[in-house]
Amino acid sequence: MATVPPSTEDDPRVKAVFDDIRRTRNTDFINNMWRYLAFDPVLLEATWREVKAVMATPSTLDPLTKEMLYLAVSIANSCSYCVHSHTAAAVAKGMSAAQHAELMAIVGLAAKTNHLATALQVPVDAAFERGAG
Repeated sequence: MATVPPSTEDDPRVKAVFDDIRRTRNTDFINNMWRYLAFDPVLLEATWREVKAVMATPSTLDPLTKEMLYLAVSIANSCSYCVHSHTAAAVAKGMSAAQHAELMAIVGLAAKTNHLATALQVPVDAAFERGAG
């Protein structure tokens, strides 16, 4: 159960953000994340501004890679909502079943080796330190 109710577009600031989401994503669909974030228009505006800058603005990473990275972090953070939404977004951007399977293998392997390194408190190699030769 959500801790706040979903918001409508009654607030002009909420409507402005929702309209920008529609334009940017070329869709009429506003997902629940935005509808629930809209309980606080300031939080909604700030979050959309950051998401738009990182995820919707062309950069050195292609859109599919961005979605796959977001999916991996969402898995690591146990965010069911984000796992579902970013899996759908990655598929929409062209992620194949084989790429999804490979991503899951990498996420699983990283989780295992991260836990092992943490449990063993393995010291970082000097060669891995930033600026090392």
